[in-house]
Amino acid sequence: MKIGIPKEIKNNENRVGMTPAGVAEFVRHGHEVYVQHTAGENSGFPDEAYTAVGAVILPTIEEVYEVAEMIVKVKEPIAPEYKLVRKGQLLFTYFHFACERELTDAMIQSGAVCLAYETVQLDNRALPLLIPMSEVAGRMAAINGAYYLQKTKGGKGKLVSGVPGVSPTRVLVLGGGTVGEAAARMAAGMGAEVTITDISLPRLKQLSAELPVNVHTLYSTEHNIREQLPSVDIVIGSVLVPGAKAPYLITRDMLRLMQPGTVLVDVAIDQGGCFETSHPTTHSEPVYEVDGILHYAVANIPGAVPNTSTMALTNATLRYALALADKGWRKACKDDPALARGLNIVEGKVTFKAVADVFNLPYEPVEL
Repeated sequence: MKIGIPKEIKNNENRVGMTPAGVAEFVRHGHEVYVQHTAGENSGFPDEAYTAVGAVILPTIEEVYEVAEMIVKVKEPIAPEYKLVRKGQLLFTYFHFACERELTDAMIQSGAVCLAYETVQLDNRALPLLIPMSEVAGRMAAINGAYYLQKTKGGKGKLVSGVPGVSPTRVLVLGGGTVGEAAARMAAGMGAEVTITDISLPRLKQLSAELPVNVHTLYSTEHNIREQLPSVDIVIGSVLVPGAKAPYLITRDMLRLMQPGTVLVDVAIDQGGCFETSHPTTHSEPVYEVDGILHYAVANIPGAVPNTSTMALTNATLRYALALADKGWRKACKDDPALARGLNIVEGKVTFKAVADVFNLPYEPVEL
């Protein structure tokens, strides 16, 4: 199979779809790999590292899309790429369709096969291709929350750890999944007093047993969240409904409960955001203020640490990408139900129910 790895063109997206080590595995399996010129440069992988393992470097993104039977990338195609995607082409990447109608319509019209990292799901409901980036995003959420808490950045002017004789900051983490756990660990490691919420009592019990002593668990209800808000300094939103739009856990009226300079970090922004006042931002303009509350809602947080992120992502995606290349997408998905759950749009048909439901589109089960 001919594999294409284009350069990411989303704002400040410095990751690349595959490391040279991953490319070497494709070549070893007898596949042809075409990498766009400088695609890996911002992740620390120059063109020479790819050619050394057998990849062919192409000058433009148009040439990569034209030659490739399967595109492996990091983020969803954006508007300049829509016209490059062609019928029957397999795209393997993060899509997050449920919060982007224009992207959904474009991929339906393209006739391509869209297999989304974020909905590849094991029988135990684990999301193996979301986990590595969730771990990065959770850690970065705590770091960025602490950074923007500085007065010079618009925050309250508090040091996250405090100092002897001065209390540490209070961090509220909404959602006890991979992102939430990583955020809580990082915030706790910096010395904050952390409260993490979830609606699963077994999960809260697990978190209580495994997280540091300065992390406290709380059952997630609107009442409990409202009670926390007057005294928190940072709120990290990390709820996830796989493939669907995130629910709003902080509404506009709840901002009045918080002190000016409180920092909200919305890691769920890829799925529409879990704060009503959130809208996607970029690494070049990451924050904005609403009612005195600072919002950080960068849609590709791991893009700020691309070397780490690219290696972690390739580690997770490689075996699935190889199966798709070795067998073709139909047989690979038939052989592996987890991979089949990643199919969101297939040749013009929406095959992921949550995406069909959010946009009121016809739904066709992937089995058909």
